[in-house]
Amino acid sequence: MNTILFSSVSKLFYVSIFCFFISTSVRGQEKFNSNQKVTFTVAGNCDMCKKRIEKAAFSVKGVKNAVWNVQTQKLALTFNEKKCSEIEVHKAIAKIGHDTEKIRTDDATYESLHHCCTYERLPVPKN
Repeated sequence: MNTILFSSVSKLFYVSIFCFFISTSVRGQEKFNSNQKVTFTVAGNCDMCKKRIEKAAFSVKGVKNAVWNVQTQKLALTFNEKKCSEIEVHKAIAKIGHDTEKIRTDDATYESLHHCCTYERLPVPKN
């Protein structure tokens, strides 16, 4: 009787240990998703603006996807938050002459845009 009970307890112990190792190995394989998706306003007018805005966004290391919509003036952005931040993308876009909802480009850069790309300026963002 004692050996049967001991045998059952030891089997239960080994099964418990096996289940523990299986669950921790599966949990260890879960991939942390560091991709961030955001949408924000970028001022512009045309397909030339679209090409320039998307190119500036992709110039930031860590940007996975960038699509600017001419009608809505919204940039849909996916980036790896371990490699870059949203504000870095705003800065890159402002540097090439387009206002964003967080950063306004300087006047000289704005005035250097092609005449069809001069858009209605966004208000100065409040910090």
